[in-house]
Amino acid sequence: MADDLTGAWTRVAAFASAFDANLDRWLSEHFNLGLTEYWALNFMEQAPDRELRIAALAQNVGLTSTSTTRLVSRLEAKGLARRDVCMEDGRGVYAVIDDSGAALLREARDPFEARVRDLLGNPQSHFPHLNTLALRAAFTQTGDALQP
Repeated sequence: MADDLTGAWTRVAAFASAFDANLDRWLSEHFNLGLTEYWALNFMEQAPDRELRIAALAQNVGLTSTSTTRLVSRLEAKGLARRDVCMEDGRGVYAVIDDSGAALLREARDPFEARVRDLLGNPQSHFPHLNTLALRAAFTQTGDALQP
């Protein structure tokens, strides 16, 4: 069972990696934005006051605080976000989406959603090296292993 589940997870992880790489290239070509930058802007926009502590943003995007600080620096350089200091705790730093970042996110959101649907709806054309039947079974198997 463990070997079967490990194999299923390996297939899911390989697909997720290829999927994210495809989205990253697509976002870069169409919006001059990386996938992690897109997710960061999305999380900031959804947060109260359109800001998140760097540590919370790091957790949301799956990066270390140091890597997230560099990510926010890239977004600042592009004029899409900025840093702000927490008034209650001078040590806390927030990442704040700017109006231009929110505008770019709105512009990218529907095409991004369409791209995700296309990648999921036509995996053989985008990922011919992957066996989609085995992948579908792997999603089911790993999903069944999740405990509520």
